[in-house]
Amino acid sequence: MSLTQSAPHLHAKPAASAAQRPPVIKAWAEFDNPAAWLVAIILLIMPLIANKFFLIEIFGTTLILGTVALSLMFLAGYGGMVSLMQLTVAGFAGYMVAVFGVSANTNISLGWPWWLATPTALVLATLFGTLGGALAVRTEGIYTIMITLAIGAAFYYFTNQNWAIFGGHTGINTVATPHFWGIDWRDDIAFYYLILAIAALCYFAVLYLSRAPFGLALQGVRDNPRRMAALGFNVNAHRVAAYAFAAFIAALAGVLQVWNYRQISPGSVAVERDIDILIIAIVGGITRPVGPFIGALIFVLLRTFALDFLVKVGLDGNRFRLLIGIGFLVIVFWSSDGVIGLYERWRRRGRAADTPRGGGGHG
Repeated sequence: MSLTQSAPHLHAKPAASAAQRPPVIKAWAEFDNPAAWLVAIILLIMPLIANKFFLIEIFGTTLILGTVALSLMFLAGYGGMVSLMQLTVAGFAGYMVAVFGVSANTNISLGWPWWLATPTALVLATLFGTLGGALAVRTEGIYTIMITLAIGAAFYYFTNQNWAIFGGHTGINTVATPHFWGIDWRDDIAFYYLILAIAALCYFAVLYLSRAPFGLALQGVRDNPRRMAALGFNVNAHRVAAYAFAAFIAALAGVLQVWNYRQISPGSVAVERDIDILIIAIVGGITRPVGPFIGALIFVLLRTFALDFLVKVGLDGNRFRLLIGIGFLVIVFWSSDGVIGLYERWRRRGRAADTPRGGGGHG
């Protein structure tokens, strides 16, 4: 389907309720979903109902990992490009915050204030992700996956062996976090709302861009690149731009990650962590922006509590990844679109059950 065919369909919604909304949100069906409002309210009042452990280690970590997976979902779901370097981009941003900012490794960190170190880290990480994307778009399918995986593996080994810039296998510790407006933004409640705000901005940015002309063209490139090229679209330019946008989202999550733990090391960008992001995106659902956050919540809960569960049943707690793998296989087996697909299938069955069969109900 071409962009010229898709755009009129997007705006042809004559419902009275939609016409009364601002143009920016009138096309978003999420605002008509009571469940979406309920989730939003719960997230806003979370500091009132959750202790500090659940607030940061469960929900805060879920939002950070979900934001990284959101960048992968944007590339794979709307662009048809599966990238395994999104966590690498996030880790690059985290390292740049530590290198340019303030940390206990005074022989490495330059000591810049956070308001200068953070934008610099975001710009450099976005450029890093864009360059990686420029290499990846020259290939398709399994070769794209392998190139992005190779970039992630190369960055891991480079940080692990480089002591002058990245601190080797010990990494960079006690990274300073921002203080402004009289607020310590690493305080649990303040930091949670900071994470929530950035995750929400990224979510709505992806949602909006997917329905903007660029997003529609990107989906056209995903479905039929030859036809889009024949219509005059620069296929590679759209794909590289998608990598740049996804890299910026991942970089934001990487900054939050290094502020969360106040340190970063090669273990934060290991290859298995890149695979975790892919698992999160697929388990949640790779066709809608909410999917990565659902997958991240499932992943964090399993990672946090699976070890204790295995110990209680007399098994080795170090095998907690076995439960994660089994859960991944079960979800993918029953639904190619993860939890979102299971939910949509359940809704369709409910609607079919509520629909009266035959014409006996007409007078």
